[in-house]
Amino acid sequence: MRVWGRIYAADGTYTWQEVETDANGYNDNVYLTALVQVLKLNLGESPFYADQGIPAYQTVITQVYPDYYVMQIQAQYAPFFASLIIVPQQNVTSPAYNIQAVTHSGAILEAQVPV
Repeated sequence: MRVWGRIYAADGTYTWQEVETDANGYNDNVYLTALVQVLKLNLGESPFYADQGIPAYQTVITQVYPDYYVMQIQAQYAPFFASLIIVPQQNVTSPAYNIQAVTHSGAILEAQVPV
């Protein structure tokens, strides 16, 4: 399995990085990369998956976190991990989420995602 993710440099430029199934056959990094991309995706923006993403524009206008949509995304990706927790960051000006995923091999993967 393979997915592509962006790596940002300090100057704001980015490069695409390929993320594949690891040598032991685990897809945890692939699914975490896909999860981060879905959280950054606007609802209905994907030409392939209309039900993926969050309503980011409405979130910024109303200043209400899109917790319902994030809960749906968490439920969708939870079967790919032993444990998956997505919580909003506190005391930030724009919506951002902390992700903690426990893989089936026992490793803990963490990410902070501004949406």
